[in-house]
Amino acid sequence: MKMKNGFTLVEIAIVLIIIGLFMGTILKGTELITNAKIKNIENNFNSIARAINIYRENYHKLPGDDDGADRFEGVEAGGNGDGVIGGNYDSTNNNDESRLLWLHLRSANLVKRVPGDLQQQPKNAFGGLIGISSDGAKCSMTLFVVFTKIPGNIAVILESHSDDEEADKGRICSDKSNYAGDNGTANIEHKLYFSL
Repeated sequence: MKMKNGFTLVEIAIVLIIIGLFMGTILKGTELITNAKIKNIENNFNSIARAINIYRENYHKLPGDDDGADRFEGVEAGGNGDGVIGGNYDSTNNNDESRLLWLHLRSANLVKRVPGDLQQQPKNAFGGLIGISSDGAKCSMTLFVVFTKIPGNIAVILESHSDDEEADKGRICSDKSNYAGDNGTANIEHKLYFSL
């Protein structure tokens, strides 16, 4: 009589437990990475707001709008000193105040220098731009920081941490009219406007 080769129930149970533990570890790791990215966005905003306030206190002008920025070596003034930061947050024109802002902050050693273009807007944890402007504001903001390519579920979390959970008003606003359907939906991307 031949014996059939196969797995016992105990062996199958052990394999399923190992697979379950492995999947749990992967899911927990993904959650930790997402939480770190959310914290990174919040820290970026706080650091930028602090840098702008220090610049304003030290030089009595907004970075980018500063008509006396030629005090820094190799920097031409550029700004018009009218108290607003002109130009789109995602401008590629180095003469726009929204781009000069990064040059002024980096020249004053208030934000990290980057190799190459000192006027380049930095990237956020989700691969989108971080931009600053007074033009095209949402929710009656006069000066704002924009984070682009923020997944919908992350936008909801950031709103719940720091604001009123409404996309069209408050300290944080979205380019979308609301967050309906964004809970658990990562494929809807938002531009989040943080008021300074």
